[in-house]
Amino acid sequence: MSILPSSRPENRRRSERVMLQIPVTVVAETDDRKREREETHTLVVNAHGGLLKLKMEVVVGQPIVLINQKSGAEEGARVVRVDNPPGGHTAVAFEFDRPAPQFWPVVFPPSDWGTPRP
Repeated sequence: MSILPSSRPENRRRSERVMLQIPVTVVAETDDRKREREETHTLVVNAHGGLLKLKMEVVVGQPIVLINQKSGAEEGARVVRVDNPPGGHTAVAFEFDRPAPQFWPVVFPPSDWGTPRP
């Protein structure tokens, strides 16, 4: 019996993921204490963090700050996974320091939208 990807511990999520491209600025400190900024966009978001593309180098555990370019909201986060697929950008999974569902402009439909009518 194989384990389905969604049942593997590393693939479990605490909140619903939404594929959403939100323009953000990522601020990180380099090894030599310089602040580096990069404008990018998210690929996937949830109340606890998300996934984005970066050109700058970051490492797992590194603190970062995300700035929502539309609202100006800022949230502290940390890098939880770094993938280097071909193509020049790095896919970076991050987790907010505290849950921040208000950081994203996501409005979910009412719960009765999925309920069949009699």
